[in-house]
Amino acid sequence: MSKDYVQIFDTTLRDGEQVPGCKLDTQQKLVIAERLDTLGVDIIEAGFPVSSPGDFLSVTEISKLVQNATVCGLTRAVMKDIEVAAEALKFAKRPRIHTGIGTSDSHIKFKFNSNKDAIIERAVAAVKYAKTFVEDVEFYAEDAGRTDNEFLARVCEEVVKAGATVLNIPDTTGYCLPEEYGAKIKYLKENVKDIHKAILSCHCHNDLGLATANSIAGVTNGARQIECTINGIGERAGNTSLEEVVMIMRQHPTLNLDTRINSKLLYDTSLMVSNKMGMPVQPNKAIVGSNAFAHSSGIHQDGVIKNRETYEIMDPADVGVNESSIILTARSGRAALAYRAKKVGYELTKLQLDVVYQEFLKFADTKKEVLDDDISTIINNSNIEIKKTAVS
Repeated sequence: MSKDYVQIFDTTLRDGEQVPGCKLDTQQKLVIAERLDTLGVDIIEAGFPVSSPGDFLSVTEISKLVQNATVCGLTRAVMKDIEVAAEALKFAKRPRIHTGIGTSDSHIKFKFNSNKDAIIERAVAAVKYAKTFVEDVEFYAEDAGRTDNEFLARVCEEVVKAGATVLNIPDTTGYCLPEEYGAKIKYLKENVKDIHKAILSCHCHNDLGLATANSIAGVTNGARQIECTINGIGERAGNTSLEEVVMIMRQHPTLNLDTRINSKLLYDTSLMVSNKMGMPVQPNKAIVGSNAFAHSSGIHQDGVIKNRETYEIMDPADVGVNESSIILTARSGRAALAYRAKKVGYELTKLQLDVVYQEFLKFADTKKEVLDDDISTIINNSNIEIKKTAVS
């Protein structure tokens, strides 16, 4: 059975850049945009052109640079926003305008001081106007996660009729549970007339740590686009992590879903974004964290040395990591010490290992981590003669 492909909409340069302190200049954005294009993302949301002259310039230059991906510019349901976005995107090979408006009761009442009928009118007008500039128009129903499903379906139906090609269903506040978000996508698939004319898109935030789970729930219920960022960066607690959703679909073939992402570039791309934004990746971050393929428990180390799959569900090479890391600590066992000693040129017999291991434990209790250079010291302190061989 052939797989269904889920489009990856990367918003690192728009939603991701909204993180305090992560501002990028145009040249930095161009470097990241080029990498995203090489990585295989389907859509690059390059910025919010009306927001500043710098953002307008960045979207314009990214539009000139990107060869494969669709380049997208964000707008509000405001005619001036749409005009400025269209101007910034005029050089793009595949331009998309991303326009929309809040649809939850909270947004309608407190943000717009409006009513449901007026919101639908504004949504339709924005899509129709965007459609005069580009063929590909994505509509976002901001705070869709807290929007009544029946009203959300009405909005979606009207904007599809107006020409929207993509329907973005954001869990803007990260409030939904996966079963709720999945059910919302399913409801739209079943209740919006002509839904086949548009792609349903997941845009989830991580306020409760559920962005990835919600996005996967969305695609298993019929969405075919995920909006995400490298390293999961974004407003507040962040956005859906690109590397997580990509590898979940790849590691679970029963989902029958995949993307066009070259996963071997994930780790390097993560480092690039982290360095340029000055935003460190937490060590225990899934897929790309420095500890994602590191083992320090003796039981785990022994298992991985015997067969990697005992404790790793992914081959590190599949995401661009050279190999698993066996970290020597006071919790490490003999197998890990022998493994690391061999890596630096010491082939220990069982009797030698028994002696060296006792010295290792005393040394390890004084340090958080035992490094390669420390192994020679430990062996010397063991008072046994072990010849060091050349390391290939």
